[in-house]
Amino acid sequence: MPQGGVRGSGWGHRLSNALKTTVLLAGLTALMLFVGERLGGPRGLVFAGFFVVVMNFGSYWFSDRIALAMHGAQPLEYAEAPWLHQMVERLAARAGMPKPKLYLLPTRTPNAFATGRDPEHAAVAVTAGIVDILDQRELEGVLAHELAHVKNRDTLIGTVAATLAGVISYAAQMLFWFGGSLLSRDDDEDGLGHALGNLGVLLVAPIAATLLQLAVSRSREYGADATGAELCGDPDALANALLKLERGAELMPYDRAPATSHLFIVNPLSGGAIMGLFSTHPPIPERVRRLREMGAHGGSRAWRSAWA
Repeated sequence: MPQGGVRGSGWGHRLSNALKTTVLLAGLTALMLFVGERLGGPRGLVFAGFFVVVMNFGSYWFSDRIALAMHGAQPLEYAEAPWLHQMVERLAARAGMPKPKLYLLPTRTPNAFATGRDPEHAAVAVTAGIVDILDQRELEGVLAHELAHVKNRDTLIGTVAATLAGVISYAAQMLFWFGGSLLSRDDDEDGLGHALGNLGVLLVAPIAATLLQLAVSRSREYGADATGAELCGDPDALANALLKLERGAELMPYDRAPATSHLFIVNPLSGGAIMGLFSTHPPIPERVRRLREMGAHGGSRAWRSAWA
């Protein structure tokens, strides 16, 4: 294997991802500051600025612990599933990165996610139900997808975006329940105008935060699918796994910590067509189509021959 690692995960992709990360964080931060100013004028702006700094710092250094703790994930010891650890070791070696820690989520809903600020501080979590419906070939495709997120530096921005978006939504809820009284403004004498402005923030802020997340989250999934398919050398296996996981999520939705739903390989939440418009994941049929096309063009055969 060439020392450069998996194709498509070079500096060009990382630079593009870094640019998207900067834009997303800037947008979410600006939105948080706007909400703070609307809630309490200059005092609210200072409070929001302090909160953003704390959230960014905490998300950067403790993103993996936060995400894992929210789902009650437990370390998966080597003796419990040696074959799974060996699979991750092989994929990590192919990707040219350290082997991430493995965790188990105590739920029968089949799914998986990766977290951590960089490849040296990464973790991959799988649910107890995923091994019940996927064969080893399909599971390797899923793990390759998650390692691709780590390699492409997607995991950090995913956690930071979830944290800031959650804070913005919470601030809007505070505005609804308290009417801005906690950080009341001294310079706003127009009670009706202030109330209407607060109502506008209440309605727009959570939607805007979600749309900012969507701008990056959906493209990240396509990128991880492509990189993961190259990494495992089997685009069709990953496509098959996505179809099974989507069906599993429909039958057994998993709604613990909804703010982190975009971290999973498939959306763990159930929803209809309208909710699909606000899904942090691209449509499964489109992801499968791209993977099938990748396999049809000999991507998997070329990768296997390189590893023969």
